Amino acid sequence: MKTKAACFAALLLTGLFPGLVQAQGKPVRIGVLNDMSGIYADDQGPGSVIAARMAVEDFGDRLGVPVEVVAADHQNKTDIGAAIARRWFEQDGVDAIVDVPNSAIALAVAGLARDQNRVFIASGAGTSDLTGKSCTPNSVHWTYDTWAQGHSMGQILTAQGGKRWYFITADYAFGKDLEKNAADAVVAAGGTVLGSARHPLGTSDFSSFLLQAQASGADVIALANAGGDTVNALKQASEFGIGGKQRVAALILNVVGMPAVGLAASQGVSVVSAYYWDRNDGSRDFAKRFAARHPRGNVPNDMQAGVYSAVLHYLKAVQSVKSAADGRAVVAAMKATPTDDPLFGQGSVRADGRKLHPLYLLTTKAEKDSRGGWDYFAVTGTIPPEQAWRPLADGGCPLVKG
Repeated sequence: MKTKAACFAALLLTGLFPGLVQAQGKPVRIGVLNDMSGIYADDQGPGSVIAARMAVEDFGDRLGVPVEVVAADHQNKTDIGAAIARRWFEQDGVDAIVDVPNSAIALAVAGLARDQNRVFIASGAGTSDLTGKSCTPNSVHWTYDTWAQGHSMGQILTAQGGKRWYFITADYAFGKDLEKNAADAVVAAGGTVLGSARHPLGTSDFSSFLLQAQASGADVIALANAGGDTVNALKQASEFGIGGKQRVAALILNVVGMPAVGLAASQGVSVVSAYYWDRNDGSRDFAKRFAARHPRGNVPNDMQAGVYSAVLHYLKAVQSVKSAADGRAVVAAMKATPTDDPLFGQGSVRADGRKLHPLYLLTTKAEKDSRGGWDYFAVTGTIPPEQAWRPLADGGCPLVKG
């Protein structure tokens, strides 16, 4: 009798809650792993956690089980990031890890997700190896990558007359990958790379690197770094009077870093981004809701918006598969289902895990044209997906046949 009653209860629950996906009501757990206290804390940090929780709330209770968001600080240390990811997967029941700025950590997490058959969605990580030689059936690369950023800026600025380049590069996988991709595009467009200087992650003094770049006579001084490193380098370049004949190109710069830089120190700077908060009604509505939750009232940048978009699509895939337990099946569903949300619009996830959407060319506004607040950029161009991303056949992803 007890067995029959239990079966009847299970059938009744299935009828009432057809979205129920997890055995015994186990919550779906999403881990936001990023830099909460260092140079990338503004670019990702608590803002990415806010974005993930907003996505969960907006998705609602369609899964029939709770969806929980947990977060941790990897401190930009690969051993710490990998240890957190392993504990989450093996002990804490985390089904998917998202964000993960710092490409070295992201590559480690991608390997763990593959081995544990969980899901990894990179939004803060940049290295294009995630959809190249290090692609896995458990990983998706969402917002941007070093190939897209480097090639786009290399082509655009070289075509505008910046023929001679010098790089100031963060000395780890992300920076080196970003420099290589930009340099390849510069050379392909008829330009020349004069040299590069490598700086430690999180350095505070860029004077020696900037003086080397200034002395090189380069038309473009390219910053192949991100977060606080880019902000500090731009501020110090302005203090040295670098500009005018020598253009400073920030290959990774977004709106969150602009209050520290200011429009006066960033005139003439163009950036490429997958999202800008003031581009349309959907992006503005999201930015308003996000800023109301952020402790400093920040609007979201592209990577935080990417976390929101990625978590929404992940949850749709879990609903389709009816379980979060099989990471490969969930990622396969993410690839099979077109993407659509108010921040990135319609798109898709390619066989190598690359999320496809347009990129936008943003140019800093003149001070007289800014309305104040977060009004730093104007959208001055669109790069369609077929031009923005590395061709599928060129990445070397072992998942791609032929």
